[in-house]
Amino acid sequence: MIRLACLLALLASPLAAAQPMTGAEFEAYVTGKTLYFGRGGTAYGVEEYLPDRQVRWSFIDGQCKDGSWYQEGQMICFVYEDAPMPQCWSFYREGSGLRAVFENDPGNTVLYEAQQNDEPMLCLGPEVGA
Repeated sequence: MIRLACLLALLASPLAAAQPMTGAEFEAYVTGKTLYFGRGGTAYGVEEYLPDRQVRWSFIDGQCKDGSWYQEGQMICFVYEDAPMPQCWSFYREGSGLRAVFENDPGNTVLYEAQQNDEPMLCLGPEVGA
């Protein structure tokens, strides 16, 4: 009987891990943090999660874009100041971080949380001159 209970627990855990995070779960995890994401073993981007579902994104080049996020079904969708078309992702808790699957992309870009901290991002000001 104990073996059966252990087997059922092992079978159930991957199913629980396969569920995308809800908006409330995502908000509780990210608010006040700066998360660095990687793709295929290389740095991809960084996002600062501010109060009231506001965000600041950069491809780690110092050029920041402000935006906001909202829950749409089982996805978390982002809208940025320079791109009004929503970018929707499914977020999953995996190990000690997040896995994000880009749902707008037929090839499903997948990002992994590589690092997190509580420090604000470094954003360069607008270029002067030219």
